[in-house]
Amino acid sequence: MKLSQFKFKLPEAQVALEPPHKTFENEDGTVEKIYRRDECKLMVLHRKSQTIELFQKDDNGQDTDQPLLFRDIVNYFEEGDTLVLNDTKVFPARLFGTKEKTDAKIEVFLLRELNEELRLWDVLVEPARKIRIGNKLFFDEDGPMVAEVIDNTTSRGRTLRFLYDCPHDEFKQELFALGSAPVPRYIIDKREVSKDDMENFQTIFAKNEGAVTAPATGLHFSRELMKRLEIRGVDFSYITVHCGLGCFDPIEVEDLTKHKMSSEQIKVKDDACQIVNKAKENGRRVCVVGVSTLRATETAVGTDGLLKEFDGWTNKFIFPPYDFSFANTLIANFYHPESTMMMATAAFGGYELVYEAYEKAVENGFMFGCYGDAMLILDD
Repeated sequence: MKLSQFKFKLPEAQVALEPPHKTFENEDGTVEKIYRRDECKLMVLHRKSQTIELFQKDDNGQDTDQPLLFRDIVNYFEEGDTLVLNDTKVFPARLFGTKEKTDAKIEVFLLRELNEELRLWDVLVEPARKIRIGNKLFFDEDGPMVAEVIDNTTSRGRTLRFLYDCPHDEFKQELFALGSAPVPRYIIDKREVSKDDMENFQTIFAKNEGAVTAPATGLHFSRELMKRLEIRGVDFSYITVHCGLGCFDPIEVEDLTKHKMSSEQIKVKDDACQIVNKAKENGRRVCVVGVSTLRATETAVGTDGLLKEFDGWTNKFIFPPYDFSFANTLIANFYHPESTMMMATAAFGGYELVYEAYEKAVENGFMFGCYGDAMLILDD
């Protein structure tokens, strides 16, 4: 397929800058926001019947004027079905420092630690033209955190050595204390990062640190919704996908076969395989939550269609047409035009049906992006 086939006009007002919330004004005039993870809107796509649901139904099975909400997904699952969830944990990857001598303000985006002992980190810097090998960056005016640029990796990429002499755990604690939630650029271009973002940009089941962006679809799950699913008999299989920034990289070729995805680190353990493979063998719904999780399971699936243990990296790029070997159900967000996430969703649900869903989403005021609304794709 071609890049141009994934274009559509997305109104700027329909890009979500915050999760669903209610705003209250206190007696003292201060404003308080109460966030509701599971109250985003939900659209349900049925692959075989090629139908789309947007509204809740009454007792007679007729559409009402009330939109489906994410918490309504509980009604689409039964005992023995399994959700595959990503338990990666986002760390506060965005820092701001000053360049020695010039005092220029530099954004430093931490990607991953390269060497614990030497305090080496792979980072992105902005503006990159000002940062060269040998430069020193200072963080926290009164603090001891200093980094030296020791290598250029890409046009914006650098390797930093942090000059901080203390135990590693203390170093990371001090480093992360200087950082903020790594919400996407399209959000911070419109508003400042708030103290709520570090919690909002983290799933409630986050466990294994290493992601520099959130597994966005997982953000919709509240503790209450997880409990309702558990009571219904739905199982949870947790794998780890350390989400990177590659999903935000613009595609610069019209022929999608020529695009190269950045790699993401994944870990699939035996206990996760046993849980989800049991559901698959019993003919139950195997629902993958999020596109990064979808790529990971398609990487770790065996020739028998069952999930295998895996510890490594994947740069799998999924776009239509694609023959899926593992999941039969997908939960995904609504993504930006021409994004790799939209393409993977279209590969799973079918290009025509998913494109129609995107058109309906725009028409009906659905919100797009990491904090946006969601779709459930069923194989019926």
